[in-house]
Amino acid sequence: MSNPLETKALEQRAQDLVEKAMTAGADAADAVVVRSVSLSADARLGKIEELQRAESDDLSLRVFVGKQVAAVSGNDFSNTDQLVERAVAMARVAPEDPFAGLADAADLADRDSLETRTVELDLLDDHQPSSEALSERALRTEEAMLAQPGVTNSGGASAGWGLGGMVLATSNGFSGTYLGSHHSTSATAVAGEGTAMERDYEYSSVVHYSDLESAESIGEQAAKRAVARLNPRKVDSTVGTVVYAPRCSRSLLGHLTGAINGASIARQTSFLKDKLGEKIFRDGIIVHDDPGRRRGLRSRPFDGEGVGCDPLTLVADGVLQTWLLDNASARELGLKTNGRAMRSGSSSRPGTTNLALAPGDQSPDDLISGIEKGLFVTDLIGHGGDLITGDYSRGAAGFWIENGELQYAVSEVTIAGNLKDIFARMIPADDFQYRFGMDAPTIVVEGLTIAGR
Repeated sequence: MSNPLETKALEQRAQDLVEKAMTAGADAADAVVVRSVSLSADARLGKIEELQRAESDDLSLRVFVGKQVAAVSGNDFSNTDQLVERAVAMARVAPEDPFAGLADAADLADRDSLETRTVELDLLDDHQPSSEALSERALRTEEAMLAQPGVTNSGGASAGWGLGGMVLATSNGFSGTYLGSHHSTSATAVAGEGTAMERDYEYSSVVHYSDLESAESIGEQAAKRAVARLNPRKVDSTVGTVVYAPRCSRSLLGHLTGAINGASIARQTSFLKDKLGEKIFRDGIIVHDDPGRRRGLRSRPFDGEGVGCDPLTLVADGVLQTWLLDNASARELGLKTNGRAMRSGSSSRPGTTNLALAPGDQSPDDLISGIEKGLFVTDLIGHGGDLITGDYSRGAAGFWIENGELQYAVSEVTIAGNLKDIFARMIPADDFQYRFGMDAPTIVVEGLTIAGR
């Protein structure tokens, strides 16, 4: 890979794969080439433990013979003839899938506007740090972490840079490509001794280096969080109010997107399968997905099937507006794709881009001040949501709330309820920030079971 920013050759390879598939007897085909370049440095106790660089171009070809479909993947571009022949042969003996097929040509992103839109997204940073620069940043992050009172050990610090993107070519006329950069810093601090040790972390991940939080800030935040968790207590089981810190509250959005995924709706395996057009949140709640956010971690000019990506409101004033749809799930449901196809190699599934729960109008402190007893959650364990029934149960740690104030660290707690009730009771605070690609402010939920001793 001589120049990781040069994609013309990849575009040509994708188009060649499609042409070969059509010549070999496919009725339709698409090809994806995914480029990945990464460089990282890991530090621990003042030394660089590992430097890693990885580069790869991976191809996937999907072919359709009528309603029969097959896919193959690989990373050897030197001789793709056998790969193409095998894909077509596999498709001819595959069972029919009535919903398989490429996106309709009318739904494909406008080729003439793709270049302009890609420029507007500003996904590619010219800054490419050296291994020495990454090593120095990782060491500074850890040094700042270890300098904080109460920190007794290091779980490590890391700094990374990378490029990622894809080329997509289809037999019905689409060809597009985009690349994005990413910069990251992370740290894990250990506080306490022996069996009383606690750990916590912090990280920052952005598209442009200029937006990255400082190494010192990352190290200090990881340290302070770990120290704050020392000497946790157990609490008696009760029913109370749970407050989710932003790094935990976004998990509730994850449960929502799983429940409104078009594939789950088509299979009738979602507790929200009958809720389209109904109120599932409080008045005023808005959930929005924006693939066109400038410098967004998950921004993109087209989806995994070449369909144009427009902003999409999933929830407006508490009412569920739509499902997340790629072409297959949309056809099965008798609907139209909304450009949410996520490509993973040769397969496609519905997903989100830059997903956000809009903030409320009260600060976290104001919301907490009215809580008689409850739990402020800063860490969650496990997945904990049954998308068929909505039943919810997760291990948690954080801080006990009493009379409107945080009192002491708490661990070995389970919070439980049902996602329908959780969604209906959610109150967002006003501290929203874009940080993760799926973001929410602090969220307060009343009436959850808090299971302790």
